[in-house]
This record gives sequence, structure tokens and C-alpha cells, in this order.
Amino acid sequence: MNNTRKLSNKEYKELEDLVYNYPTKHQEGFIWAEQQELVKKFPDINMDKYWSVQTGITCINSTDGLLIYHCDVLQSLICGLEDREQYNYEWD
Repeated sequence: MNNTRKLSNKEYKELEDLVYNYPTKHQEGFIWAEQQELVKKFPDINMDKYWSVQTGITCINSTDGLLIYHCDVLQSLICGLEDREQYNYEWD
């Protein structure tokens, strides 16, 4: 494993609150533009790790494009910020 950084419980809770209270257009999740806007808040995030988590996720099709569930955006942020791949037990 490389030099991963573990988020503190406080950081995790703040991230969870941010994602689940983010003003998304759709209650079910994030559209592409909303994800892009959210990620800009974290200039040091590893975007390769972020997008890696979203490979194979379940999403919803809408008139605005694909909706990515809050839980998947949260997990993507965690892995991107901790600079790591998703662990097997984190798959839903």
C-alpha cells in the first residue's frame, strides 16, 4: 500500500454531512455537474482514485443524465482524499 492518509472520525462525519446535505437537483443523487462542483472543494484529491470507485456502480438515468447515489459519491471522496483504492468490504 502507498502513503494513504486516513480521515479522522471528525473529517469523515463532516464529509458525510456535506455529501448528504449537498443541494442536488435530484433527491436521489448527483448529476455530473454537481459532482464536478463538489470535487472542486478538494484541490488535493486523487481523481484517479475518485473515479476508480465509480467503476461498476449502480446509478439512475434521468433527463439530466446519470444520477450517482450519495453513498457512491461519499465513498469516491473518501478514497480520493485518502489516496487509495476501495476495499472489498466497502462495495455495496
